[in-house]
Amino acid sequence: MIQMVVFDMAGTTVNEDNVVYKTLHAAVNAWGHDFSFETVLKEGAGKEKLQAVRDILAAGGIEDGYEAQVIYQDFIARLKNAYADLHVTPQEGAEEVFEALKQRGIRVVLNTGYNLETAQSLLRKLGWEEGRQIDGLVTASQVKNSRPAPDMIFLARDRFGIKDNTAIAKVGDSIIDIEEGQSAGCGLNIGVTTGAHTEAQLLSANPDKIIHRLSEILDML
Repeated sequence: MIQMVVFDMAGTTVNEDNVVYKTLHAAVNAWGHDFSFETVLKEGAGKEKLQAVRDILAAGGIEDGYEAQVIYQDFIARLKNAYADLHVTPQEGAEEVFEALKQRGIRVVLNTGYNLETAQSLLRKLGWEEGRQIDGLVTASQVKNSRPAPDMIFLARDRFGIKDNTAIAKVGDSIIDIEEGQSAGCGLNIGVTTGAHTEAQLLSANPDKIIHRLSEILDML
């Protein structure tokens, strides 16, 4: 029986018009590169963002730790400015799904490749609070190893005293979300087509299920 659902944020539960990856694309190419937006999504989606920069550069044969750090810092500054005036909305059905899960006694946790400051700024824009719409938030900056390592899921598991990893479901819009859930031994790993990766891309990670709307998970639990 599922006791906790861990949802990704951007593209899964939060609609922010892909501003993260648009900003990442701009920051990388401002350094003199010409990566396509599709490459940024393919290599960077769902990851801790410094690692995303490293992997995007590596896709172009570039292994330069200093350059990655500079681009990452530029990205963080650009993203802060972009979020200042950005209109952010919940993905369709997200709040209703959260409430339905909580009524069933199932914990609702958000996790993300963002740092804590960025994730909390999103929550404020949405009016979401821990203890109300969601039970918890875990970010890449709070753990040693980012996705696809299971650290964020394990932190949430331990916070809420869940003993069995198979009692956890993971929902996300990227391949690395699915890999994270598999690494954690989650009982249900679900890809959703509302964000970074296409259905075909998500299927390459062998999820237990692909959905097109968040509300579909309610019939699965």
